[in-house]
Amino acid sequence: MQQNLNYGYPPVFWVDGVAGAPPAPTGPPLPLRRPVKKRRDGPWLCLFGVTVLVFLALTGIGLGFYKITQLQNDLDRMKKPFASSDGLTSFLEKHTGLPNILRANQHPRRAAHLTGKSNADSLPLDWEDTHGRAFLDGVRYVNRGLIINETGLYFVYSTVYFRWRTCENKPLIHTVFKRSQVSRNDVVLLEGRKINYCGNNGLWARSSSLAAVFNLTRFETLYVNVSEISLVGFDETKTFFGLYKL
Repeated sequence: MQQNLNYGYPPVFWVDGVAGAPPAPTGPPLPLRRPVKKRRDGPWLCLFGVTVLVFLALTGIGLGFYKITQLQNDLDRMKKPFASSDGLTSFLEKHTGLPNILRANQHPRRAAHLTGKSNADSLPLDWEDTHGRAFLDGVRYVNRGLIINETGLYFVYSTVYFRWRTCENKPLIHTVFKRSQVSRNDVVLLEGRKINYCGNNGLWARSSSLAAVFNLTRFETLYVNVSEISLVGFDETKTFFGLYKL
């Protein structure tokens, strides 16, 4: 076998008498890195931030205190109209347009409610004026009548409960009348009549109710009359008489 003499061998260089590979090519020199300087303003930035936060907090507290003071002043101004009843009255009239309610309430109330009296056996009807649901307030009850103590408009009402075991169909008459010191004649204010109010079934019951507004004068006295006192049931919830001043 013949050896190929044209086989190429890698070149060999001699450096200082030592064989070796060719030197690696050298590039341009690398730039020098400058040392990084540490910033010394970090603490100052933190201090500035804390100062801003403290300033904002103090500003908020100041605004809150100002608002509280302003609200307190507004409340004080609102309380002034209520310092007296006259001030409250003028305040209501100014802001609501309502009439002088407080001054009207300063006047004593005039009202009365009388209830049936079980032992009443003569006319005018006698009434209970102290027990149960009965009361007197600014009105006197004397000799079976309500005496007007102050001239004015009054709402007058009366209800009488009639009942019996047998039916005779007698007319049932229920009246409210007044007497005055000037004239002793009775003046009928209200009147109710009932006829044909029962059948042949025995037991029956009917109520007669009267009410109206009248201009009454001081010292006038009001009474209630019925045609058949024996037919009246005197339960306090069914037979009563009263008035109140408007």
